Amino acid sequence: MRVKNKSIIVTGAGGGIGEGIALRLAAEGARVIVNDINEALGNKVVEEILRAGGDAAFFKADVTKSAEVKALVNAAVQRHGKLDAMVNNAGWTHRNRPALEVSEDEFDRCYAVNVKSIYLSTIHAVPAFRANGGGSFINIASTAGVRPRPGLTWYNGSKGAVITTSKSLAAELGPDNIRVNCINPVFNPTTGLATEFAGGELTEERMAKFRATIPLGRFSTSLDVANAALYLASDEASFISGVCIEVDGARCV
Repeated sequence: MRVKNKSIIVTGAGGGIGEGIALRLAAEGARVIVNDINEALGNKVVEEILRAGGDAAFFKADVTKSAEVKALVNAAVQRHGKLDAMVNNAGWTHRNRPALEVSEDEFDRCYAVNVKSIYLSTIHAVPAFRANGGGSFINIASTAGVRPRPGLTWYNGSKGAVITTSKSLAAELGPDNIRVNCINPVFNPTTGLATEFAGGELTEERMAKFRATIPLGRFSTSLDVANAALYLASDEASFISGVCIEVDGARCV
């Protein structure tokens, strides 16, 4: 098992990519804290992990609130005696529309969930990593931060911020044996935000147009992203820091 007995938090793990990451890490022996703001969905993921013989517990926390992120980190340390990795997966987007039509509230929420959460996880998880002799942040960014397109301007910018911040943290925290990496998925039609990214109903015409921009000819899946997260969380990636793995079928080429 590639992450046996590692204590790992996965935020936004009640569905979609986060759920896939939590399931994959647990299957490889991790002791997972499933985080979400939706208690019912989070507990459902925990139950699935437990049925499969894995180790998981749910912790409800809003990743935009400092006290709640602190409590989330403390819960992992109290339950497992340590924290080895934190997967910052929770994310949000405004609907695909012209930049001038996105409200200030939507902008604020986008940056709070996508960027402030990285700040808060850093503030509260770094002391736990230092106490453990090191650790790993895995930040789920997006191909939107590498190859932005019209309609998602403020979301694109937030993910660009995640990428740059992650690289800077990798340089700053390296002496503490703390690794910081990103994963950049391409569009996944099964996630809860898919219609927001698409700007409306996922018609076959919309899907075909988007799929045609991906050289490998398909969309990303939660398992695709989870496999990348598993690698970055494992000791196999012990010398990998400051990188972004595009899980995008060559779309960003």
